[in-house]
Order: sequence, then C-alpha cells, then structure tokens
Amino acid sequence: MRVLVVTNPRATAMSDRERDVLAHALASDAELEVAETANRGHAAALACRAMRNGTDVVVALGGDGTVNEVINGLLTDGVHDGVPALGVVPAGSTNVFVRALGLPNDPIEATGSLLEGLRSGSRRSVSMGMADDRYFCFAAGLGFDAAIVHGVERKRRQGKRSTHVLYSRVGVSEFFRADRRHPKLHVELADGTRIEDVFFAVVTNADPWTYVGNRPLRPTPDVDFDTGLGLYARRRMRTLGVLVSMARLSGKRPRIGRFGARVVQDLDHITVVADEPMPFQVDGDALDSREKVTFRAVPDAIRVVVAPPG
Repeated sequence: MRVLVVTNPRATAMSDRERDVLAHALASDAELEVAETANRGHAAALACRAMRNGTDVVVALGGDGTVNEVINGLLTDGVHDGVPALGVVPAGSTNVFVRALGLPNDPIEATGSLLEGLRSGSRRSVSMGMADDRYFCFAAGLGFDAAIVHGVERKRRQGKRSTHVLYSRVGVSEFFRADRRHPKLHVELADGTRIEDVFFAVVTNADPWTYVGNRPLRPTPDVDFDTGLGLYARRRMRTLGVLVSMARLSGKRPRIGRFGARVVQDLDHITVVADEPMPFQVDGDALDSREKVTFRAVPDAIRVVVAPPG
C-alpha cells in the first residue's frame, strides 16, 4: 500500500518530534512518503500528484485548512474511482472535520484509528460541498463569519497563534465594525425561493458548523455527510439577539429561532448574491471577496479511512 502523508509544519497542536513518531508508526504498515508543505496551495499540489500517480491513501496531518487543500487536490479531476482514500491526523486548533465525522480529535488516538483502518481496509464514503470551483468538507460562508476568518488570518500573518481566544477577540471586533443595519446578501434556492435582506450566510456540509472551545455551534443540526447542504441565513444583527441565538445553537439540542435567521436543510444547490464584494471563506480558509457564490452538494465524493466498527 502506498501512502503519502502531507504535513503542515505550522499546525498548532503537534511538535516536530510527535510528527516523526507518527510517521514512523505509519511506515511500519505501508510504503510511506512524507511531504512537508512550504506555502499555501502546496498541500493541494501534493495531493493532486499523489492522485495521478496511483497512491492508495493520502493522509492530511494538520488542521482543517490542510484537510481542505488535500481534498481539493485529490478531486482536481473530479470524483472518480482513482481518487485515493483520505486519512486525517488532526493537528489544528479546532479540527471540525474529524470531530464531525466522530473520529478522535487527539493526534495519537487518531493515528491509532488510522492504522486500524489501513490494516482492515475500512472506509467511509462522505459527501462534499462545492463553492464555485472549490470543495469544502464542513462549511463555507459569505459575510460576517468570513470576516472573522479574514481577521484571524491577518493576525496570524502578524505572528499570532490560531486559538479559540483569538477567534473570540476578532469576532467581537468584527461584530462591532460591521454594518448591522443594511443587509447586503440575497439567497436563491434551486426551487426559485429567494431569501432577501441577509447579513451573512453559512452553507454547511456537516454538523456542527464550528466549535467555540469544546461547545459545538449547530445552526443546521439535520445536515451530515450523507445529506445535502444546509443554509443558515442571518437576517437580524442586533447584539442581544445574536448572543441569544448563538447560545441556543450550542449543545445537544439546538434551538433554531424563527425570526433572526432562516434555516433550510438538505439542499442540492444554493446561490448567494451580494450587493458588493463580501468576505468569503471555506472550511476556515480566507479566500478573495466575492459578489456571487454558487454552492452545490457533491455526494460520495471522498472515501475516508476509519477504524472498523466495534
């Protein structure tokens, strides 16, 4: 079995020594290649090369950004039988994808689970979302939530570590900077329904949308990797209302308000149009601002290596 491990040296939750130990463990069961990313887009290029040269499994060792790049590299030529299976060893600050899949969030435990899956050949087929030409595995957004991602990225370029505290601080700052009186987004659904006067839109491919510490935020709780996409379109941005809504979205039984937001689930196709260029993000990765984004569901796009049941 040929396995490529794509490792992000900037991942926040793993030391160089731990990476070496995990690579050694994987090498005992496979013909292993380890490649370290050098810049943005490098993980996607490495995964694309692996897909085209017949590698069996590509392991993303990093955070959600690394996972997203690897998935986009694997699917460069679209969904086909030659796409390698995806393995994930989480080493980021949040790791939404592995937690949404129910995989271990600890790198050591995740490596053990990955080894079991490699030995048994156990795989799980999961859907992906697509935003224009970019795949995403758990969520993409236009507007306020994307502005937070862009703000965190600016702080990281200044040398700050990506932590939940940093996200919280940037979130508060962006909230009070935002125009909370004039909504600029419009959502079009495949059946012709239009949702007007939207402040920000989150399109989900999984539940939860994200985490605040260990608390999940679940605006579309019926969405998972076997359904269509979910939409959370925020239509009110008053301070108290947003705080109450976010609190209600957390926990095992989220309560979705009927007035502050519009929620639609199990969708095949969504288009979001903006009155002006707005911040845009996929899987926590800040992308160029957009005036229009078309989202669609891509069923059974990727096979993920998982430990066998039981």
